[in-house]
Amino acid sequence: MEAVPERPDIEQKGGGRRQTGNVQTRLERMWGQIRSWRADSSELHLRPDLPERDTTKLRELLDATIDGRGGEMAARKRATEIGACFLALDEDGRRRFFELIANEYDHDDAEVDAAMDAVREAPTSAARAEAENELRNILRPKRDRLFRRFVGLQGGLSFLVDLREELLPIRNETPELRALDHDLRIVLARFFDIGLLRLERLTWDSPAVVLEKLIEYEAVHEIKGWDDLRGRLNTGRRCYAFFHPAMADDPVIFVEVAFTNGVPTQLEPLLNHSMDQTDPSNADTATFYSISNCHYGLAGVSLGDLLIKSVVDELLREFPNLENLVTLSPIPGFRKWFDETASHIRALVPSEIPEDRSEAADLQPELQRLAAQYLVDERRESANPKMLTARAIDSVAHFHLSNGAEIAAINWLANPTPTGWSRSLGMMVNYRYVPNKIEERHDTYAETGRAAISDEISKLLKPDT
Repeated sequence: MEAVPERPDIEQKGGGRRQTGNVQTRLERMWGQIRSWRADSSELHLRPDLPERDTTKLRELLDATIDGRGGEMAARKRATEIGACFLALDEDGRRRFFELIANEYDHDDAEVDAAMDAVREAPTSAARAEAENELRNILRPKRDRLFRRFVGLQGGLSFLVDLREELLPIRNETPELRALDHDLRIVLARFFDIGLLRLERLTWDSPAVVLEKLIEYEAVHEIKGWDDLRGRLNTGRRCYAFFHPAMADDPVIFVEVAFTNGVPTQLEPLLNHSMDQTDPSNADTATFYSISNCHYGLAGVSLGDLLIKSVVDELLREFPNLENLVTLSPIPGFRKWFDETASHIRALVPSEIPEDRSEAADLQPELQRLAAQYLVDERRESANPKMLTARAIDSVAHFHLSNGAEIAAINWLANPTPTGWSRSLGMMVNYRYVPNKIEERHDTYAETGRAAISDEISKLLKPDT
């Protein structure tokens, strides 16, 4: 499992779909959705780069849609026009589209100030309650009503997810675009609440359209065709996914599980299905070895923690024989951190790390100790003064620690492939989930930033005690 910037809550290698043809696939799906909404062509034609004179036309359409002129059906029809307009724009035009929504369709500062004054000056408790309600309404951005128009369309929720995927690469360019992204993420988080998601075990008998998406979306360990997929769904393996009712055949996020006797310390047996086909009823360990978020547009929407906790409950109900619930995870930023920082802390320099794996054996104790230090002690800056330490600098570690796991073991040369070596000097880590300690460990990490660690990790950090 690997982590990517901008997706701190999910372990994966890429942006959901395979990078080859990624944009084309997304935009084709968005166009298909637009066509399903309208049989005729768009009534508003904008130039691809959205010059100022066309921005005026778009602004009029946005105002009418947000205000609901002509009733709900008319507003939804205009939303389809907006969608068609967006897809007809080029890169510059889409940037201007987002800038327009970001700059002109937030809340009105003057109205907010007036509403706050009304709250402060309310003469009675009843008047204050009314003024507070009005303030809440005014604080809601105008664009929130636009997003809701899309949600009201069949397939509109999926369209919004893809719309945010278009926004993410440029969201940090201005404070206004960050605010737009925040509002869109909040809308999506509301509609992807756990109460609306359905957990489903996927098998070889699942619909072909769903299985095809597993191959497409797998972002950690590539599924190399149908035979490989069948192995991942066969004896000793399980796959669970969350589905949303508005995206019935399109998984939102999925996790792959391997059953073994003993906690795995090497990646190869998990990926080579012929090496271990342990009957789950006889296994003592379930390992989450791949978690893939299927939609980049849902980055930052808390799904991975919900999935893991739901699957833990499901597995323990079905297999009470399980003693260990663990991961075998990468340490994706370790090599970079080592090259930039750790080599100056210890008496090691990057040039001393041989490319021949067999020649690195004498460095094993020191490198494992550094990996433990990286995971346990290295932290990002925290803007919260109440936090004793901030979140783990390693995004995969942050994901599992915030979900209530402990750092259990550092495994030497668990992934000696070129990718594993270049990112983490071949090491991988087991995170362990103990059901009756998940909530306590989650709270401790959230409040203090302190990681739960095993005795084995403690010994690595303090070898002389």
